[in-house]
Amino acid sequence: MLLLPDGEEVSARRPSPVRALSLPRSLGRVLARAGRSDGLAVHPVHYRHRGWNGSEAHLAADAEWAADEVVRRYGDVPVCLAGVGMGGRAALRSGGHEAVNSVVALAPWLPEEDLAAPAEPVKQLVGRRVLIVHGTNDERTDPELSFRFAARAKKVNREVCRFEVHSDGHGLQGYRDEVLSLAADFALGALFGHRVTRPVEDALAAPPPIGLRMPLAAGFGRSLKR
Repeated sequence: MLLLPDGEEVSARRPSPVRALSLPRSLGRVLARAGRSDGLAVHPVHYRHRGWNGSEAHLAADAEWAADEVVRRYGDVPVCLAGVGMGGRAALRSGGHEAVNSVVALAPWLPEEDLAAPAEPVKQLVGRRVLIVHGTNDERTDPELSFRFAARAKKVNREVCRFEVHSDGHGLQGYRDEVLSLAADFALGALFGHRVTRPVEDALAAPPPIGLRMPLAAGFGRSLKR
């Protein structure tokens, strides 16, 4: 499991590990505990630059380097990329790496759709299981853009689902426990073949827009059963 922290649109500065790793660190603790018996290894990715930086796509390049490192260190194992904000975009963009079998994008930053510019690619996600989670009151990253992205991705890959966290913002603080439980349930199902919870099953099976606007219920994860 590779954890990709948030970043900025343009910046050549080094990232702040304390600020950038807050939500990924919480997710890492939940995943390490839940996946211990399966032998799950969880690693945060430390970017070289704070920014995506246009066509350089530095954060995605760092995610791909990290996936290469997993293969070098562990051999032929499945990898899940889990990113927050700009790290969510990096996870989605790098999902085509041969070792990656799943992607979790929390409040992903995605560019405005512009007829003059190519759309954010989705074909690299074919054959991967993808979860997107977004707060409906996110004022930093537009949840409508992640819905549009998910709708395009669903056309080429049925294994895409998206959950909406009503009234929550970018940091997903209001329903943090539910979001972390959802991400862990999804990731462990993808990596180890565990049966996922019914809401995830329903979201993956439902046609758009239903499976891409699935509400995350309060209390999700308090009694997870596989």
